[in-house]
Amino acid sequence: MRFAWIGAVHLHIYANSLHNQRKLQEKWLVSTYTPDQSLVHKAEALNSHWQPQLELLLARGRTAGADLVEVYLEQIDHLSVLAEQDTITSVTPSFGRGAGIRVFLGKQDGFVSTNDLSDAGLKHALEQALSMLGLEVNEAGRSSFNGLPNLRDFAIDKADWLNQCPELYEASDRLLNGTQLLDQYGTHLQVRRGSYARDWQEVLVAASDGTFGRDIRLHQSIGLNVLATDGEHRSSIGRRYGTSGRPDDLRKWDAETSAKEVCESAGTMLYADYVDAGQMPAVLANRFGGVIFHEACGHLLETTQIERGTTPFSEKLNQSIAHEAVTAIDEGITDGAFGSLSMDDEGMESQRTVLIENGVLKQFISDRAGELRTGHQRTGSGRRQSHTFAAASRMRNTYIAAGQHSPEQLIASIDRGLYCKSMGGGSVGPTGQFNFAVEEGYLIEKGKLGKPVKGATLIGEAKDVMPRISMCAKDLELAAGFCGSISGNIFVTVGQPHIKVDSITVGGR
Repeated sequence: MRFAWIGAVHLHIYANSLHNQRKLQEKWLVSTYTPDQSLVHKAEALNSHWQPQLELLLARGRTAGADLVEVYLEQIDHLSVLAEQDTITSVTPSFGRGAGIRVFLGKQDGFVSTNDLSDAGLKHALEQALSMLGLEVNEAGRSSFNGLPNLRDFAIDKADWLNQCPELYEASDRLLNGTQLLDQYGTHLQVRRGSYARDWQEVLVAASDGTFGRDIRLHQSIGLNVLATDGEHRSSIGRRYGTSGRPDDLRKWDAETSAKEVCESAGTMLYADYVDAGQMPAVLANRFGGVIFHEACGHLLETTQIERGTTPFSEKLNQSIAHEAVTAIDEGITDGAFGSLSMDDEGMESQRTVLIENGVLKQFISDRAGELRTGHQRTGSGRRQSHTFAAASRMRNTYIAAGQHSPEQLIASIDRGLYCKSMGGGSVGPTGQFNFAVEEGYLIEKGKLGKPVKGATLIGEAKDVMPRISMCAKDLELAAGFCGSISGNIFVTVGQPHIKVDSITVGGR
């Protein structure tokens, strides 16, 4: 059974002026959606009151012969708002509750999701999951399951987070202020967009190995995008900012600084020349520059890739896979970072995992199934988009650690190359082949930044590029992002300091 969004509403509002737009908001939005009156807010909390029901379910699965039974309960409250030019054009709230039930037998597992949280609904879902493994409930059988321990509650201090978030009108006003600032600081702008998303989630995880944990998560993100055109010249620039666990994030957002940053980049790239293709050294800027490591290397260090046989690093534990300048971390504990969480979606507390230390592969990113099938110890990395997905080994906050150099030293070490200030979209193959567009780039000439260039694409393969990262700067910064994989789309952080790649293929004209 698959869960369908409950009460999803899409509102499209058009107005010729800010005054008329707000009148339309007053007419349509008040009666349609108010965050503190949401379905989820009124719903029963996912807490220790569920313990007797969950214990019966877990015992029932063990009696059928399952080695382990896991139940994941969640409820969500989502709001997204889109501003285009000086108008709110879309408001999308979503609410829901559901459960995902997974059973293990040996190294195999069966998974079923449902939005029917009644006793009968959960029993039916359990029986379906058991049947995938050829198991049936034995009503007369006795289970070795001894019950759940006391609830490990990470949500105690988070109960009021949803109420503390900005309501719809406040979020709309902040976004419209952002698009107005884009108009103030930008030139030749044909499109100005601002977006806001707020995701609140409550989860309860119980398993027959004694796991019993609860958490509340809150993610908010703000994005600004522009399209600038002047005759044949054009540039498209976007920036997104996001945090977790901070209800006041939108209120504290420095819209003016963000608008200036976006408009400055758009203006610079509008008249940039196209880059010539070739093999050359490159410096990748901090923050979102880390998306290449995340995509091209980070995924190859997930035990899911070992199970599939698609990672070249599966037999490289305690061997060198990168330059000695590279130390890489995956963790879920940095305060406010997009990929941070108190416990993962299998109920394991978050931790810090050193993936690569001075170029040597030290550990893989592992979940419950990964540990079972590959032998690599769990790292608190079992993650899923929602209850409709089984958890899988996924990244959290993943970044290359800070080094000893300044960004200027990295640039000064290159006679001719490319400086990649911000990255755009790209694609990654199953074994780490990648190509990523450079959204904002500059030539490096005789150790100094030169003219801006556009149309550059970085092309390579993880196992070849990692040994060529020879210098890391001191200026580590993180950036909020989203990652799609086998268990859906999840919140993650990418990051790095400025890094130097000695040689990489640059696609251009």
